[in-house]
Amino acid sequence: MFTALKFRLTPRARTIVQVALLSAVWMAASLLSRLFLPAVPAGVLGMLLVLAALWTGWLPVQWCRDGARWLLAEMLLFFIPAVVAVVRFPDLVLSEGWKILLVIVASTAIVMTVTSLVVDRCYRIELRLKRRIRRGLTHA
Repeated sequence: MFTALKFRLTPRARTIVQVALLSAVWMAASLLSRLFLPAVPAGVLGMLLVLAALWTGWLPVQWCRDGARWLLAEMLLFFIPAVVAVVRFPDLVLSEGWKILLVIVASTAIVMTVTSLVVDRCYRIELRLKRRIRRGLTHA
């Protein structure tokens, strides 16, 4: 169904539809999180749902590629509430700012380290699989 729509929609309309699809997944994840898994944030649950759908093939990558690219490109807009909080509560930032900064730096370092380790591990697995496939093709 969507593949046929892909060719009829302009790139802008396709991006809007994909952002709406990703937003619908987030809203569904928010509802599921509130009702059944309050310990799991809606963003994490939504990401897992999209990842599972992509992995199983229920959701082709083309159905969300443009929308995801647009959301990533406009990510700065999602940080505006944090800037507003800094402007609105300067006393809190001045008194507790070093703790906030420490958490930001530590969490960024942890995320970057874990991400690099996961990417490295996945790359090594992919290389091993390609070597096995090549060996299998040469022995056949």
